[in-house]
Amino acid sequence: MPFYHQLGKLPHKRHIQFRQPDGSLYHEQVMGTKGFSGIQSILYHVNPPTQVSQYRKIRDWIVTLEEEGANRHRHFFTFRHEAKGDCIDGRVYSLANEDCAISTVYASEPMDYFYRNADGDEVLFIHEGSGKLETIFGELPFQQGDYLVIPIGTTYRVVADTYPIRMLVVETTGEITIPRRYRNEYGQLAEHSPFCERDIRIPTQLVAYESKGSYEVRVKARNQLHGYTYDFHPLDVVGWDGYLHPWAFSIHDFEPITGSIHQPPPVHQTFAGPNFVICSFVPRMYDYHPEAVPAPYYHSNVESDEVLYYVRGNFMSRNGIQEGSITLHPSGIPHGPHPGKVEGSIGKTRTEELAVMIDTFRPLKIAESALETEDTEYMLSWNRKS
Repeated sequence: MPFYHQLGKLPHKRHIQFRQPDGSLYHEQVMGTKGFSGIQSILYHVNPPTQVSQYRKIRDWIVTLEEEGANRHRHFFTFRHEAKGDCIDGRVYSLANEDCAISTVYASEPMDYFYRNADGDEVLFIHEGSGKLETIFGELPFQQGDYLVIPIGTTYRVVADTYPIRMLVVETTGEITIPRRYRNEYGQLAEHSPFCERDIRIPTQLVAYESKGSYEVRVKARNQLHGYTYDFHPLDVVGWDGYLHPWAFSIHDFEPITGSIHQPPPVHQTFAGPNFVICSFVPRMYDYHPEAVPAPYYHSNVESDEVLYYVRGNFMSRNGIQEGSITLHPSGIPHGPHPGKVEGSIGKTRTEELAVMIDTFRPLKIAESALETEDTEYMLSWNRKS
């Protein structure tokens, strides 16, 4: 959420002398997007951020996709993946296209390096676990249900209180924003928005590490992973200000929009990305028209693919769904409630479901790593009687 913030020590004007206790200059870094025309922040480092002692290519960063077959609805049980790796190397991809890649993480070990995505923003949804996100902008505590929005180019490390930790990750090729319709002409969240600035958390504690040693920062750039070794701690920022910084928002703070009849999915939208949106389905009252049908109507995603990640609760329109399930309902074929779910919803007043939805406006493809947990009968599940 772009709004101005400052943390730590700063000179009274930008681009002027700002000296360390020993008389040397702090190293000013302008970090921004879209050249110099997008949002930006200015950071002051103890050490030059350009000073690396070693560099290497680690590996290609490519999501291997399945050979395409019939266009069909898909369902994956992501909780069947075993805990492994850290919060970066442990990512198991499910879906990807030119705009985003969707993965789940069940990390069993801490990161012993720092990480930076130079290809786009990231959203980390914390399904299970708590801890803190250590970044060049400061520390950002997190807990179950938090979305962590990490801007492109942010050096960070996930530090969990305990392991394993479980999350959903959306990597983008662009910028994550709050929907334009929620904001007024000045960028402030308006009264009709389902959340406001009070719900947004940003780093509040800035720790400038001045330790020396050998520290690795792994950088995703141009669909490759690179390693850069520094002789000093990479989180050596003593102060920063600007509009570009990581932030957190809890799904539990999303205020649902309801009506007398069934509301379409856009009322649940939380974020906008390049050619996709992220929505939050949260506990809410059902429709209150005396003849309302709370279950969604059958619908065709003519120009978008719909992904649902099920967090907890009893999702009103589906059978056979488990915690951690991912479903894909692609463009070109209709989908809707399973047999019995429409009649079963009539007369109910509330749902306790919790889920994250991602709608993409370009087709998604299936990652090979998702196939081992697939419910291969899902396309035919609308033929079942229960």
